[in-house]
Amino acid sequence: MGSWDRKTRVALLSIVSNTTLIILKVVAGILSGSVSIISEAIHSAMDLVASFIAFFSVRTSSKPADRDHPYGHGKIENISGIAEGVLIFLAAGMIIKEAIEKIRHPAPIEMAWVGIAVMLAAALVNVLVSRKLYQVAREEDSMALEADALHLKTDVYTSLGVALGLLLIKLTGIVVLDPIVAILVALLIIKEAWELCSHAANFLLDSRLTDAEEEKIVSIIGNYHDQFIDFHKLKTRKSGNMKHIDFHITVPPNITVAEVHELIGNLKKDMWTEFHSTRVSVHVDPYRETVPHAGGNLANQGQSEETR
Repeated sequence: MGSWDRKTRVALLSIVSNTTLIILKVVAGILSGSVSIISEAIHSAMDLVASFIAFFSVRTSSKPADRDHPYGHGKIENISGIAEGVLIFLAAGMIIKEAIEKIRHPAPIEMAWVGIAVMLAAALVNVLVSRKLYQVAREEDSMALEADALHLKTDVYTSLGVALGLLLIKLTGIVVLDPIVAILVALLIIKEAWELCSHAANFLLDSRLTDAEEEKIVSIIGNYHDQFIDFHKLKTRKSGNMKHIDFHITVPPNITVAEVHELIGNLKKDMWTEFHSTRVSVHVDPYRETVPHAGGNLANQGQSEETR
């Protein structure tokens, strides 16, 4: 089946797993009276909302370009990444508020072993689901699935932390450890949210591709250096999983339109082979005596005039 179906299926898997874990954590939290377990339930609830956002964003981003969206719908994944980050911030705030209340009014932990078992089971489930999400996110270059996988990966650490806290309470009887663990969970969640929002915002602001990716682009263009005089004004950006690559080439005066067309076609094909989802735009400039001749530094030739 196609990548659209694959991304949607794995996003649906995240929804199902989060729903199951919320139910287990709420039950365990009520039975034990543990604020750290309740904080994990809140975290999973935010993750569930985030999973729904990821589910609908990957469906929307897979739609082809249309009249109103000629560059496609890919940026919906970047927007969803920011939305998920904001939700994580809110979850962290709710956890800290509840934990502070428990520090002021400590309560004994009942049935700690139930809570420990649920947290360990949650960690195991999230390890398996997050690995699957990361795999598909990398292969399909999906920020929405990557964000969802990041949530679940963080859940693994927080669930293990809560289980350890409950175990220490069981062994020492120091109940204040429970809200302290909850606050540590919240701080880890805040770090996760900041990284996620920053990453998503970069692409919304049309930041360029990575140095490694641009070096590959320069290398691909360099494979055809004997068919043009130079290239310049290289610009790149990313929208969802679609990479946009724009540059100018200066061609010799004796080249035909058919030859230029074939050259550009080969460049686009090679870019697609290397990066898969790409949209390449090549502007052809006529030869002028002031233009540097071939044989110079291709990386420098690819720089935009503004950066020289």
